[in-house]
Amino acid sequence: MSLPAHGRGRDEVLEDLTARHSGDLPTHGGRTWAYVYDSGLADLDPVMDAARSMYAAVNGLDPTVFSSIVGLENEVVGTVLDLVRAPEGAVGTFTSGGTESCMLAVKAARDARPDVARGNVVAPSTVHAAFVKGCEYFGLDIRLVEVDRQTFRADPAAMAAAMDDSTMLVVCSAVSYAHGVCDPVPEIAAIAAGRGIPCHVDGCIGGWVLSWYRQIGIPVPEWDFTVEGVTSISVDLHKYAYTSKGASTLLFRDPALRRASYFSSADWPGYVMINTTMQSTKSAGPLAAAWAAFQHIGADGYADLARRTHEATQALITRIPEIAGLRVLGTPDASLVAVTSDDPDVDVFAVADETRVRGWYLQPQFAYLDLPRNLHLTVTAASLANVDPLLADLADAVASARTLPSAAPAPELVEVARALDPDTLTREEFAGLLAFAGLDPAAVTGSGLPERMAGINHLLEALPPRLRERILAEFIGLLYTPAR
Repeated sequence: MSLPAHGRGRDEVLEDLTARHSGDLPTHGGRTWAYVYDSGLADLDPVMDAARSMYAAVNGLDPTVFSSIVGLENEVVGTVLDLVRAPEGAVGTFTSGGTESCMLAVKAARDARPDVARGNVVAPSTVHAAFVKGCEYFGLDIRLVEVDRQTFRADPAAMAAAMDDSTMLVVCSAVSYAHGVCDPVPEIAAIAAGRGIPCHVDGCIGGWVLSWYRQIGIPVPEWDFTVEGVTSISVDLHKYAYTSKGASTLLFRDPALRRASYFSSADWPGYVMINTTMQSTKSAGPLAAAWAAFQHIGADGYADLARRTHEATQALITRIPEIAGLRVLGTPDASLVAVTSDDPDVDVFAVADETRVRGWYLQPQFAYLDLPRNLHLTVTAASLANVDPLLADLADAVASARTLPSAAPAPELVEVARALDPDTLTREEFAGLLAFAGLDPAAVTGSGLPERMAGINHLLEALPPRLRERILAEFIGLLYTPAR
């Protein structure tokens, strides 16, 4: 058991945690270019930590018991509604993150159409997987429509062709995670409105940045509630609002659609359950931390953070193509940059390994249909000071990658892997695949993967998505296996 027979002292417990955490990628300092959002403000975390601690034990389930959370949520959501230029009467909900916001948007659209037995959601193929998850959870079909191969933006005509009388929701991205581009929201929203279909704009990662870019005079595409036909928008706060993890918003033009996102149950002998989110019991700590971040940073602070983010992004877009073998995909609209290579001697998966050896994390993204494999960079305000050192190390990483032997897996390994049936794959078959790939399943349990991932990424990319999903599910199950 990991539970000690006798309680340990505070210092001993925290020293243990510090040692465990020391091997993680850094969340501050601007060297981790995915998953974390660093404002570069040294005094922000202590303010949020204090607010989160004050409200950590407050249960957000019942605002009639903990009434202060009502004011906090109204102020936080109201601030975001103002940013996205919502009309009078628009409302919103504070959620735990972008995935919950997206899934609740799907639920709201479904429950607003009880006349349809099984509906569908139409979205570009670049839409966040949270919508696929929402459709799976809530019993809808998702129709993914291919995007333009040069711009990576949704094609309004193709989206229109995918809609029918059972379409419950149309989704656009502002911006897409994979390539950082904004879909043509006005055109798609107009088509949806003409057919009486709600249109959701996923601004989870781009909405805050695009709003502040507009505030400081940087031209951005039209995407928010000023666009006719947009009925709901999701905007994360734990990304570019730099709040603590567990903070997003789901905004609705019409309160009736928000009501469809709620869950309620009075048909049992306990308290009447009314949930505005997928969670029931939830800590109010992230809400308090978000409110504290808004108050501490202020409008002038967020404007400055947006300027620094934009400057860093533009520097990368301009200078990355100066590294022989690299190019930026599309024309990013916000602060996400995807980098690929057309040079057969430059393997971007190997470049990812080489940059990690040099202390950076760039996120590998697999090829999809005929969209090329690439490296994803999430640019933040803290990135500006790191542009020059990153580019120097990136150029060095590319040069090193050119000298490495191919990381592509042996054809027989790919053949063995592709022969697996995702619907019947057993744990034993998965262990056999690991062994064939030169990995000891026992070594993977509880520890993870080797530092260099290029070969594994190539193998996964070579597999059909359904099989890749199944293999990764087995891997996660193996990884999260307690030693007993």
